[in-house]
Amino acid sequence: MDLSLSDEQRQLVDSFAALYARESTSERVRAAEPTGFDAALWLALRETGVVEMAVPECDGGWGASVLELALLAEQHGRAIGSAPVIEVQVAAGLLAACGGPGAELLATAMSGQKLITFAPRRSHGSELGMVPAGAVADAVIALVGDRLVASSTAERTVVGNLGALPLADVAIDPHAVTLAEGAQAIALHSSALDRWLTLTAAALVGIGGRAVEVGAQYAQQRKAFGVAIGSFQAVSHPLADSATAVDGARLLAFEAACAFTDETPRVTELSAMAFAFAAESARDATRTSLHVHGGYGFGMEADVQLYYRRARGLTLVYGDPLTALDRVADARYGATG
Repeated sequence: MDLSLSDEQRQLVDSFAALYARESTSERVRAAEPTGFDAALWLALRETGVVEMAVPECDGGWGASVLELALLAEQHGRAIGSAPVIEVQVAAGLLAACGGPGAELLATAMSGQKLITFAPRRSHGSELGMVPAGAVADAVIALVGDRLVASSTAERTVVGNLGALPLADVAIDPHAVTLAEGAQAIALHSSALDRWLTLTAAALVGIGGRAVEVGAQYAQQRKAFGVAIGSFQAVSHPLADSATAVDGARLLAFEAACAFTDETPRVTELSAMAFAFAAESARDATRTSLHVHGGYGFGMEADVQLYYRRARGLTLVYGDPLTALDRVADARYGATG
């Protein structure tokens, strides 16, 4: 599988990297806490067409590949952007796949009239737990029992979290629109979850990669015994291990993204594997970088803190990495009773 980027894809990376450099500085990220939502950043992203990117051309979108969405997600993670790009893109793609009653909702999402998010966790009750962007979204697409529904988020309880994510527990609207039922609903949600796991894995790769860079920069500047602490093996070797793990996670995330086009039977397996490995790699990388900073790293004013907390918060939106590995096992060997 060829994972090299085309010239157009490199331009995509460069353009979004520049946008985040302007619109998602560490000062802006801190200013967006504790809500985890920067309205100005979201407007800037909306104006670039991040929602339209995720929608097929036949439905009025730009028809970007999952790999291209993953490239954007990685830059989003590097900048720890305070905007619900991934959830909105997955929701838009899911509405396009549903057709019928989803078409009107898709139009409102693409026009910017409504912010519609996606709930990765299935619900069997009257509430959706830990909905990403649930604190700021107008509606959420979720699997409730064997129904795929679009529910208003009017009845919600914001979930405070150190990751500074706009999470909320959302009461399912009794008048929620049913988009699909039965096996079709489960299949549509599973496919959307595959995409969410892949893009979130790419974001975690961005978080882990940038955390290693921040740690390495500090290790070059901080001196002890007259030399940079980066010259000590106890500092340089853990950073090198983290960099290697993040590189592996990046390759796996991009392989999962390419599988949507090149290896569709393995999409579910690869997307869950990518999420699990990226989650563990990002957590280890941010922890290593934090410890390289010494006591300063434990202070909330240190930028590495933003990455350390976001890596853990973003992972737990879906569950522990072991939850994703259960999904890998089910995809390869079949679900257990």
